[in-house]
Amino acid sequence: MGRARTYYPVAVDVIVGVVAAVLLALASVLFFMCRRRRVAQLADEEGKPFFRPPLQSFPFGAIDAATDGFNPHRFLRKGRLGTVYMAVAESGEFLAVKRINPHLVLSNAGLSFSSRIRSLSSAYHPNVVPILGYSEAPGERILVLEFVGMKSLDLYLHQDVLDSSSMLLDWGLRLRIAAGAARGIEHLHEGTAPHIVHGSVKPSNIMIDKYFSARVCDYGLSFLASQETRGLEGYLDGEWGDEEQDVVCKASDVYGFGVVLLELLSGRRCEGGSIVEYWALPLIRSYKLAELLDPRLRLPVNMKPLLRLAKVASACVGNSRKSRPSIVQVAAILNNLEMQPLC
Repeated sequence: MGRARTYYPVAVDVIVGVVAAVLLALASVLFFMCRRRRVAQLADEEGKPFFRPPLQSFPFGAIDAATDGFNPHRFLRKGRLGTVYMAVAESGEFLAVKRINPHLVLSNAGLSFSSRIRSLSSAYHPNVVPILGYSEAPGERILVLEFVGMKSLDLYLHQDVLDSSSMLLDWGLRLRIAAGAARGIEHLHEGTAPHIVHGSVKPSNIMIDKYFSARVCDYGLSFLASQETRGLEGYLDGEWGDEEQDVVCKASDVYGFGVVLLELLSGRRCEGGSIVEYWALPLIRSYKLAELLDPRLRLPVNMKPLLRLAKVASACVGNSRKSRPSIVQVAAILNNLEMQPLC
C-alpha cells in the first residue's frame, strides 16, 4: 500500500501532461482550420472562388422556368454554338444558361453530352467561367454557367466610340485583362485533368467581370462542331488547313490568344486574320509601336510593357506550332507586365 501511495502522484502528473498536450494540439488544429476558413471567405468576397461545387443535372423544366421560357428579354449574347440567356434560380441567384443550337444537338445525337461536360467542369479558376450544371432533353442540350457580367472583351474593344455609356479600357486594364486571360487558358491547358483545349480563343469568349478581371468561357466545346470554322476566321493558325493538323490543340489556342493581344494593343478587329500578316506583324518587326497602338488612347509614359506585349503577341502568331511559346511561358511574362507601371 505504501508503495502505491509513493508512485500515484507521478502517474497523475504524466496523464495530466499527456491530456494537456493533446488538447493543445487540438486547439492548434482548430485555430488554423478557422483561420484557413476565414481566408477562404475573404477570397470569396473578392470574387475569387475557392472551392468547386459539384456539377448538377437540371430538369429541362427548371431551366425553362428560370429563363422565363427563354424570354427574349433574358437574351445576353449569341455565338456560333448557341444562345446565352440570363436565368434566375429559385434562390434568387443569377445564372447564365447556354442553349446549344438545335442543328448541333441533332448532329451530335449519339454523343455523350453529360460525360463531356463533366470532364469540362473540372476547370475552376478565378479567370475561368465555371460550368455549374447541364440539362438534357429531346432536342435540347443546355449548359448552366456562373453569371459574371453582361459584356465580353469584344464589346469593350470594338464598341461604338460615340456610345458614352460604354467604357474604353485604358492600358492598365488591358494589361490586367491580357494577364488574366492567359492565366485562365493556362489553367485549362495545365491545371485540369484531363487537360482542356479551348478551341475558340477570341475576344467574344473572354468575359469581363465587375472587378474588370478576365474570365475565359466557352472552352472545350469544339466537339459540338469539330469541323466548323464559322466565327473563327482569323483566330485559327495556318496549320489548320493541313490534313494531319486539322484539329484544335494547345498551340492553336496560343495563336488565337496572340490575335487577342493584337486586338488589345490596336483596338482593331481581327478582320479575318488580316490584322496579323498585313498590318500588325510588319509594324512590330519594324519597331513602329506607336502606329500599332489604339489611337483612342494616349501613349503611356513607359512604353516598355506595351513593347514587350507586342513581342509576345508576335511570338504567338508569327511562329509555327512547333516553335510557338506555350501558354505557361506567355502567362509568366504577362504576369510580370501586369505589375509594371506605365507612367
